[in-house]
Amino acid sequence: MIYDMEFETLPREALSAIQLRRLQATIQRVYATVPFYRQKFDESGVKPGDIRSLEDLKRLPFTTKQDLRDNYPFGMFAVPMDNVVRIHASSGTTGKPTVVGYTARDITTWASMMARSLAAGGAWQDDIIHNAYGYGLFTGGLGVHYGAEKLGASVIPVSGGNTKRQIVIMKDFGPTILTATPSYTLHLAEVATEMGVDFRNLNFKFGIFGAEPWSERMREEIERKTGMVAVDIYGLSEVMGPGVAIECHEAKKGLHIFEDHFIAEIINPATGEVLPEGETGELVFTTITKEAFPVIRYRTRDITSLNSEPCICGRTLTRMNKISGRTDDMLIIRGVNVFPSQIESVLMEMDEVEPHYQLFVDRKGNLDTLTINVELGEKAFSDEVKVLQDISQKISKNIKDYLGVSAKVKLVEPKAITRSEGKAVRVIDNRKI
Repeated sequence: MIYDMEFETLPREALSAIQLRRLQATIQRVYATVPFYRQKFDESGVKPGDIRSLEDLKRLPFTTKQDLRDNYPFGMFAVPMDNVVRIHASSGTTGKPTVVGYTARDITTWASMMARSLAAGGAWQDDIIHNAYGYGLFTGGLGVHYGAEKLGASVIPVSGGNTKRQIVIMKDFGPTILTATPSYTLHLAEVATEMGVDFRNLNFKFGIFGAEPWSERMREEIERKTGMVAVDIYGLSEVMGPGVAIECHEAKKGLHIFEDHFIAEIINPATGEVLPEGETGELVFTTITKEAFPVIRYRTRDITSLNSEPCICGRTLTRMNKISGRTDDMLIIRGVNVFPSQIESVLMEMDEVEPHYQLFVDRKGNLDTLTINVELGEKAFSDEVKVLQDISQKISKNIKDYLGVSAKVKLVEPKAITRSEGKAVRVIDNRKI
């Protein structure tokens, strides 16, 4: 593949013109082919012909994950099933899975998006990509795989699990790019150390990590333990899969959204009001090239902000800042809003503990309680470090000072928290049981 940055460096006026043309075509098509959208548009008093500018997008109703579940399995598809060549689905751990479909052209588009993403993240044709994202109904593994092949790179489809075998493959095959979740990457580095392998001596140059929120402190930890440059990638199956947005390896300051295929908005999650650039709120996406499964103003529940400042890499695409949390992952503890990523940021400031933790939320009487299990690090066993009780109290104080919420901290031995081969399970909310 000869990498063409044409759409990534367009002037804003040209890009907006492309977006409007594709948006209008998409609105016309979903109104004609998806009963759900036709009904929603009619209820809102909006017809496809009313969308005359990008500003008119806000007149359209939102789409939510519950809408997708209510139309399970194929009610949101905009093409007949004999045009659908691929079906993916979410895990469905909180209800019916969300099912998404792809036409042959959708798969080609997705592969191109991932090739562009991998190139932005530091990969090229002569690289070997060790793909540790899960294959199957989860979009991560196959999305990266097709993109790597489209780019012309070599791909090792190792998936998740068999961690010791992965370390051996890394030594023997010499991959130069790692794609995985950030939490599993730390686990890989941990297992490598146990096997007597210094991860930093492997051939990796860049790591492209996503599928779960992760903090800047975790980035620093990954880069320190692996010796590679850590790049954030963003995607979700409802919109396409991985490859919706990615950081460029040159700047690592915000994720470039591929706006020739997606229109992003930031809204107030409580009111639905569209917020101006720079303000933090809920990320909303509209697809403008998807055939089988287009979505209009899909509420991602991810919390971020947008900026369109010039980037040193030369791309003119709008960037979204790192995801700081999710509205549906937000914990409300005695009236205080708490995101797991905020807890992680506090923990990562401390050398005495490792970046492996879990949050347990319980209710005693009418009061909610938060307990944080966090693994001790090697420095906690040094004579120079204060006793364990002091470490617990220090963490509790830092969380109280930073977040304004009281938490009980339970220090556990190294390796006590179960490692995930995919997305890390950070929160156990016993109030819902």
